[in-house]
Amino acid sequence: MNKPKNTKDLNNLSPNNFDWDLIKSEMKNKLGLDVYESWLKKISFIEEFNNYLLLSVPTRFIRDWITSRYLDQIVQIIKVYKKDIIRIEFKIIDQDFDPKEIDEAKKSLDKSENVSFIKDSYLQYNRIDPNKRFDNFITGSSNKLAYEASLKVSENISHYNPLYIYGGVGMGKTHLLNSIGLELKKDHKVMFISAERFMYQFVKSIKSNDMVKFKEYFRNTDILLIDDIQFISGKEAMQEEFFHTFNALLDKGSQIIVSADRAPNKLLRIQERIRSRFSGGLVVDIQKPDYELRKKIVEKKNDELNNLYSDQIQVSKEIQDFISNEITASVRELVGAINRVVSFSRIYNKVPNLSETKVVLKDLLNFGENKVTIDKIQTIVCKFFKISKNEMLSSRRSRYLVRPRQTAIYLTKILTSKSLPEIGREFSNRDHTTIIHSVKTIEKLKEKNSEMTDNINYLKNQILYNNKDNEI
Repeated sequence: MNKPKNTKDLNNLSPNNFDWDLIKSEMKNKLGLDVYESWLKKISFIEEFNNYLLLSVPTRFIRDWITSRYLDQIVQIIKVYKKDIIRIEFKIIDQDFDPKEIDEAKKSLDKSENVSFIKDSYLQYNRIDPNKRFDNFITGSSNKLAYEASLKVSENISHYNPLYIYGGVGMGKTHLLNSIGLELKKDHKVMFISAERFMYQFVKSIKSNDMVKFKEYFRNTDILLIDDIQFISGKEAMQEEFFHTFNALLDKGSQIIVSADRAPNKLLRIQERIRSRFSGGLVVDIQKPDYELRKKIVEKKNDELNNLYSDQIQVSKEIQDFISNEITASVRELVGAINRVVSFSRIYNKVPNLSETKVVLKDLLNFGENKVTIDKIQTIVCKFFKISKNEMLSSRRSRYLVRPRQTAIYLTKILTSKSLPEIGREFSNRDHTTIIHSVKTIEKLKEKNSEMTDNINYLKNQILYNNKDNEI
């Protein structure tokens, strides 16, 4: 191999004066003029950090093309002159670019390229999320073991091999796999892929007669993270390939981390030998978050949103406690709940009260529409105003009856999906125009009369949540 030109100049580069032009010249010499003019010429230097470079390219397509074909060679060229550089990050900065150049360059390279169609760098850009890290994974008794095991693996690979993490939807499995990938990709070749994507690449390889490349790539990685492994259920040919890939990686000392929605022995239509391999490592589960963990997550998420939006209205402690108590299904739903309440406060520029919070989170609190019937609304409103249901549904227009009737119609309109004619029929066959008038009347009264607003909120709370404590 020819010695690189300008070695003397490059060796004298100082950390604060990185000469990207010299690196580009070397890329041109090493990788050829055609490749350089078609692709590498479009790379621009942005900044140098402790152990990596930040570069820019004009489009996502160019980034993926370069990272899937030339990234390793580029890193090696740079390391000759800057030994501390171990990776490259790309940023997309739009520039004018002729799409025809892509097609022409692609045609010229396809006939000579013999590189795997999937590279770890390409998958990292699509799969590994820099926002899902160990330092922002909130721990509690329900997920502490999974967290500690994941941390241990990232510090000492093959300590637990394989590491199998399982739990319900939205419990944080992907967050942990992502955190492991972020830690290990600094010094290892990491593959983070979903079982669905693995299956897609497998089928693609068979169709394109590229199984040799498929086997070679997946069996040469240092760290294999596979998310949602339950999706290989019933796919016999793919399970066969996965089994041999699994064994090859274990034999060479690579670390395997797998996530699923159930324990290994509960995986249906998956080969017994695969389930046995999963059970042979460390199997940890993530359970539903307990109250203390839910409370920590809500407080943390609320603080993050307040920092993100300087004009944010603070969600009250009462509302935070309510969400922590009532949203128990998953961490994802918990975060979604606080997002909804915060969005409400930003849109309406007010702190939501408990009744409004319950309406905003109606579906998460399992207040199905089947539980909110017109009959129930009429009964609760009549009890509140101390009138009988017969009086409410009568044709009498006395003031002490009209207001309760309008209130019940208004609540029916906002708490159910019934049409105006349907609502009219339930109120003694009143015309739909009467229904519209009642709704508008209550809306205007709410704007002018705080007592009416309080009454409506109280009634909504009774209708949606009349069997719980902390009513307002």
